[in-house]
Amino acid sequence: MQWYPGHIARAEKALRAQLKAVDAVVEVRDIRIPLATTHPDIPDWIGDKLRVLVLNRADMVTDAERSRWVSWFKKRGEKHVVLTDAKTGKGVKRVMEVASSVAKEVNEKRVSKGLLPRPVRTAVIGYPNVGKSALINRLTNSKACASAPRPGVTRDLRWVRVGGDLDLLDSPGVLPGRLADQTAANRLAMANDIGEASYLASSVAARLIEEMKRHERWSAKRGGLKDIVEKRYKFGPDDDIDEMSGEDVVCYLAAKARDDDLERAGTRILNDFRKTSLGSFALELPPSRRRGGDGVDIAYNKSDYRRQVHFIPDEDVRYQDPYRGDIGTIRARPRPSKEE
Repeated sequence: MQWYPGHIARAEKALRAQLKAVDAVVEVRDIRIPLATTHPDIPDWIGDKLRVLVLNRADMVTDAERSRWVSWFKKRGEKHVVLTDAKTGKGVKRVMEVASSVAKEVNEKRVSKGLLPRPVRTAVIGYPNVGKSALINRLTNSKACASAPRPGVTRDLRWVRVGGDLDLLDSPGVLPGRLADQTAANRLAMANDIGEASYLASSVAARLIEEMKRHERWSAKRGGLKDIVEKRYKFGPDDDIDEMSGEDVVCYLAAKARDDDLERAGTRILNDFRKTSLGSFALELPPSRRRGGDGVDIAYNKSDYRRQVHFIPDEDVRYQDPYRGDIGTIRARPRPSKEE
């Protein structure tokens, strides 16, 4: 699966030139797949510039998943991690607060050098359709930037003034020239973060069902994803979804619609996931680590399904959820046995 439209190549070149002149960077990611929605070259592009990491679509995952990601990023040196739902405006005020503090810090340094204060230049960057333009529109309380729930809407770089002391650069989504990690590429398709022309809806929907079946909440007694799927698609008492593959589920829906249109069935599943009609959950969780014999933390093997799909770390997590206040301690679930 590959998707690299010509406008992205042109925009990336222009963006890299503009990044040399900005004071700070706001990187927006999709919290359902925050590892899949970061460009591997961003650290080289921005160097030591101050960065604000925005995890958008926060209302599309659970409280615990949000908090685990915030904790994981902060433990790895991210100073500013903000949860948002740019569509409704939730969390956007906090982005503005952080951006304003950055502007104040930059101008204090300018004044100390005998320079006049000026609007602080901040670039908003990220993958296609992660919510960059929607975030800027919320910050400016306007429709300054074109925004729609599909990748590829923003095609040119555009500066937008926020108040009197902050300039935001809206940029087209940027992708690597080649998506080498096909697991990540499929998750981008599931989340609608790459163009529909790059994949078959039936194939991606089948993969989504397979990932859901391996999710820790698949068979949960309360809010189980299995129950949600069975009710959503009206599975009968004799239809055992656990015995079906992802492809079987797509075929089942196509047969029930009596048109045998696999692409229409796949599109229905994907749209339901994107609207959280199949439940609120993340496709990625923070990579788990284990301690080696010498006491050094080492990553799980890349082939381990827990790293690719879901695995809760083997420790309790204390967190403060910016949406709901201090939730407390969440007890990790037991690690699946090898037989499982």
